[in-house]
Amino acid sequence: MAPFTYGILGCGMMGGEHIRNIALLDNACVGAIYEPDAGMAAAAKALAPDVVFVASEAELIGFPNLDAILVVSPNHCHAAQLEAISAARPDIAILVEKPLFTDPKDAKRIDALRQSHEAPIWVAMEYRYMPPIAALLEKLESATGGVKMLTIREHRFPFLSKVGDWNRFNQNTGGTLVEKCCHFFDLMRVALGRDPVRVMASAGQAVNHLEECYDGEVPDIWDSGYVIVEFANGVRAMLELCMFAEGARYQEEISAVGPDGKIEVFVPGPGRFWPEHLGAPPIARLVESPRSPMGPVEHEIPVDPALLSAGDHNGSTFYQHQRFVEAVRGEGSIDVTLEDGAWAVRIGQAAQQSAILGEAVVL
Repeated sequence: MAPFTYGILGCGMMGGEHIRNIALLDNACVGAIYEPDAGMAAAAKALAPDVVFVASEAELIGFPNLDAILVVSPNHCHAAQLEAISAARPDIAILVEKPLFTDPKDAKRIDALRQSHEAPIWVAMEYRYMPPIAALLEKLESATGGVKMLTIREHRFPFLSKVGDWNRFNQNTGGTLVEKCCHFFDLMRVALGRDPVRVMASAGQAVNHLEECYDGEVPDIWDSGYVIVEFANGVRAMLELCMFAEGARYQEEISAVGPDGKIEVFVPGPGRFWPEHLGAPPIARLVESPRSPMGPVEHEIPVDPALLSAGDHNGSTFYQHQRFVEAVRGEGSIDVTLEDGAWAVRIGQAAQQSAILGEAVVL
């Protein structure tokens, strides 16, 4: 069987993570890359010296013998690039990084793509595939007896520097509760198996980027907040985000509680940020706490070191690509559809609106 061949559209920091993980797959490779920034192109070439680097988006889309196009460009580019790919190559599979779109008006464009594009389109929601979070999702029902309360806490580092500092401004990112938190709103829908009906949020820019200025503009990207999401079955979920807490042992903490008990997962952040003087980075933990018999049961959820070194997402990027390749080859299903990606953005946009208006937003 010929190698499964990707073309990559935009290859900055996250694009590099994709390259490293594709290299770990069996019988897969990157065939072509379009990256307009010279520094990022050089970094990508160091990772994939034999790949063809093309001169335009159109050349990448038309590059021969590709099985899929991977879209890893800045957020606000996604909708237009998806349309361009679909217009020229309706038969090619697409893996598009989150968020699926940033402007509420783009929702109709995405819906049209869902109707017209012939090949699979998969939205990259890496957090689903982190081994500790996948373990929590697998045990969710048996541990809780049916989730009634779901809490997600992310205490992490500030937004990293990106090309042209595009991620410092809401007009490019969709806002923090879209850019960063769509992962968590996706997890809420997966865990609860329902769609939300109401969103309430309080969020803002408390600490980060306040002293920065780009072409006379001060960043308006938020760094902290709370979001409560109510679902159609009466279940409530909450997100707590803080992006000036990189000193914490764990980056993500998720808990779910039901009539039979509680289950929690504790996920460390990227190992490259862990201080060397503290020794080895922490290992993810899963804790089950039944109501009867009472008493927590703790499990370590280690991740393959090769996968940890390939990126910042606890091996999830590798497992996502595995599943994507299987789906495109007809050996599996599309886990994260355009509808899933659109819902994650819609919840984030409702949260942004709620925080600005100071009132609940009904979906």
